[in-house]
Order: sequence, then structure tokens, then C-alpha cells
Amino acid sequence: MKQRRFATSIALVTVSGLLLTGCTGGSGSGELTDLSSDYGFNAEGLPIVTEPLSLTFGGTKSALAPDYASMELVQQWAADTNITIDWRNLPEQVYAEKKNLMLAGDELPDVLFNSGLSDSEIVQNGSNGTLIPLEDLIAAHAPTLSGILDARPDIRAALTASDGHIYTLPSVEELGILQYPNFLYINKQWLDTLGLPMPTTIDEYQAALEAFKTRDPNGNGKADEVPLSFRTDSFAANPSDLITALGGQPENNDHRIVRDGTVEFTANTSEYRAGVEALGEWYADGLIDPESFSQDDVAYLSKGKAETPILGSFFWWELEEMVGEDKSGDYELVGVLEGANGERLASVSNNQEINRGAMALTRANQYPSATIRWADRLFDPVMSAQTSWGPIGVTLEEDAAGILVQIPAPEGESEGERRQKVAPGGPKITTAEDFETVVAPEPRAKLRQDLVNENYAPYAANEAYPPVLLSNEELDQTAFALTDINSLVKEKFASWVVNGNIDAEWDSYTSQLEGLGVAEVTDIYQQAYDRFQQGGE
Repeated sequence: MKQRRFATSIALVTVSGLLLTGCTGGSGSGELTDLSSDYGFNAEGLPIVTEPLSLTFGGTKSALAPDYASMELVQQWAADTNITIDWRNLPEQVYAEKKNLMLAGDELPDVLFNSGLSDSEIVQNGSNGTLIPLEDLIAAHAPTLSGILDARPDIRAALTASDGHIYTLPSVEELGILQYPNFLYINKQWLDTLGLPMPTTIDEYQAALEAFKTRDPNGNGKADEVPLSFRTDSFAANPSDLITALGGQPENNDHRIVRDGTVEFTANTSEYRAGVEALGEWYADGLIDPESFSQDDVAYLSKGKAETPILGSFFWWELEEMVGEDKSGDYELVGVLEGANGERLASVSNNQEINRGAMALTRANQYPSATIRWADRLFDPVMSAQTSWGPIGVTLEEDAAGILVQIPAPEGESEGERRQKVAPGGPKITTAEDFETVVAPEPRAKLRQDLVNENYAPYAANEAYPPVLLSNEELDQTAFALTDINSLVKEKFASWVVNGNIDAEWDSYTSQLEGLGVAEVTDIYQQAYDRFQQGGE
């Protein structure tokens, strides 16, 4: 493989104590002293600094990850750049408990790496000066990232706050699989036992569930079969596609979609009502697991692994995780069913492939030019692959075509577990093109990518709401309203399916949504969407 050179473009200002304007917060009016040149900062080539420089990094890390300083890849970064890192990253739950105190205090690390910052925390801490703006630093000292952002205005827009500043660096993996997390599987062995076809329409699917309920497909003489189970408001077990097939309304966990440039709220339409009403009829007929509205992941996953098979159909991300490898051959992917309106419609979620919180520089950082050059190296596609999956020679190797592929994990260790131990994550970008020309997806990811491309993507019923960074004002206007709106939708969905009382309560429900400001919230998201389409400004 041709190793891509880390190109550089900006000449160094050699005066010690370089001044950067606009780097003390959202107002863009302050100045920050940059002492990178005190350490012999080099505008191009390696090392980045002539004299050894140490920076402190904080943020999250995987529970399986060792101290990052012990990772082979991290040690190579230090040797290449002459910048060593004092790593203070913590397991996610521990970091979450300490994050707010750290951000409000005087003992900030120089950098937040795997920052764990929510959108509201990015905007708040950017506007108050805790995080420094990066757009000028990127333009001056990050040629690799600059080139990507110029070629990909959508990534630039995802990083750009409404005040025009960029406060964080991204992590991007464009596999196209997150938008379709809810795979629908069915027990093919039961279908064969009962002489039923693989369902391709919603009516055939309902008929199969009815047969599972009444005809004892597991053959134990007990009525213990669970025709259909799911989890509400789950990342990967939500029955959105059934609402779509039964009523025609594309739906996702956010109850927010985009069609033809228009942002829509989904959970107050006549099509949504028809889909939920039909699910209520299924529940009344005993086709839906009563625990669907209360079970956690542990209880849910245990159903697929019962010694006597009881599970007829379910939604989940990965088949083997749900039923185990020994039973995986009994199930098949249903995919998108032809709905009551005669169309196949796949609901598209808003799960994003652009994570904007991979890295941020804090006001404590006195060496932003050196730091941004350090980060820019991670955006080279070959380095991004190693940051994501681990070093070449350890987890990755070149195939005959020069593409990086996974080295099989040792026996007894999954590729996912190994990845957490050798790959630090952080800022990186692997585009869809890179997955064709630089690094192959993990085998599990490739399998899912193929399934999505064959069974879901051709039937996309809507566009995902893009990774828009709302302003402080927009966040204030939407946060509390969304909490109440989503709670009401979740509560009523469960109630209407279980009790079948949607007709009696629909009008009061839509009135409640109006009172909670659903129209105003949707307008705000439309405004932010339009801003995003224009590059985030």
C-alpha cells in the first residue's frame, strides 16, 4: 500500500509566544498565547517539535483498554512527533461523574480525547471559553483535515456551531449501517415445521405469528411460544418498521424524519395512528410479547437462548448475539415487508456516522499549533484505520490488493475485545471511499453492510435528520419540551398497544403534544436543518 504523506502547507511564524486571535471563546474577540515555538515547532515534517513537549489528555476510554501510554500505536505517535501524552482518560461512567466539575474548575487537561461531550456541553463550553475555537488552527496547521472538510462540507457543517466556530474534531466511519439498526428476524425452522412460506408481506408475517401462537411449533405441547418480541425506545430492537408497514408512517426513536427537505414529527399523524392501532390488535390476539414494554436487554436477549426454543420473531442488531451461534441457523432475516399500502418502506433512523466529540482543546492548552498538528496526523486514512482498529502488524495487514484487512483475533478473544485493547479511538475519518481503497470493514461490519444494501437501503422511506449542532438558544428551547414530548409518545405507544384504547385518547394526545410545543420544536429543527444545508453557518 502506498503510505500517504502527511502533507503540510503553512509556514511557521517563528516568534516565540505566537498570538492566535479568536481563541478564547465564542465571541472570537480574545487572544491566546501559543508557546509551541518555544519547543522548536515545525510547520511541516516530523518531529512536530524539536524539544520534547508533554501534554495532558483527559476523556473517556473503554473499560477493557489499558493505559493508553502502553499501547504500541500511542508509543509510535510519541516517537514520531516528540510529543508525549500524560493520559488521564477514565472509564465512561467514572468520567461522566467527574466531567462537569472538571470543566468548571481550574485543573483542565490540555485536551479532551474521546471527549464524551454532549452537543449542549460542546456549545456551552465553547461559548464560555472552556473549549477554544479550532477553525483557524485547522486552516493553518491541519492540511489533511482541511482538505477533507473542503471536500466534505457536510462534515464541516456537522462540526460548525451556530456562532461559526468549530470547537471539536470528528470521528467518522461511513459504513452506512447505523441508519438501519432494527433487523427483523424470524424462526425459519418453525416456518418449515408448519409448512409456511418465508413472509414477504405484512399479512403473511401476521399469519406466521398467528401460527406460532396456536400451532405449537416447538413441539413441547405447551403454549409457551412468544410470536414477536421487541423493546421500545431501544437502539436496535424498536418495531418502527412494523408501524411503517401497518400504517405507512416512517418512524424512528426520535420521532423526527426528513422528507424532501422538510422536517416532520412522526407520532401525531393518521398513518402513525393506524400503525399503532394495528399493533394493538396484534397484542389482543396474543402475538406480541407482553414484556416488550418493560424488559431490559438482559431479559430480552435471554429469550433467544432459552433451552427450549420459544422465540418466533424479534428485532435486534445481530442474530448471533440474540440467539447464540448454535441456534443462528434456525433464523433468517425478514427484511422490509410489503406494507398494507403495497409498498416496501424502510424507516431510517437518525443514528449518526459523524461523531463530533472525538477531541477538543481546552483553554489550558498553551501549545494549540503543535496540538492541532498532532491531531491532523490521525486523519490520514491509513492512520485513521489504525486508530480505529489497531496497528498494522497487530490487528491489520495488507492483502494482495494493498487493502488493510483484519488479522484474525486469537482463539478465545473476539475482534471487538481486541480492538478495545489496542486502538485508542479519538479523532479519525474513514469515508465510504476509504473503505473501498484503504481499509476493509471488519468481517461482521461487512456482513451487515451487505445485508443493509440488499434488504433495507433500497427501500428507504425517509432521510435521516443530519448531525446538526444546535445553538445554545435552540438547545434551551427544545431540551425540556423534547423530554416531555418523547415521554408522552413512549407512554401512549405502550398503553395503546396493550390496552387498545387509541381511539378514545387520540384527540387529547394530539392536543397534549400541541401544548408541549411539538410544532415549535419541529420549526426549530427545520431552521437548524436549513442552516446545516448551507454549511452550518
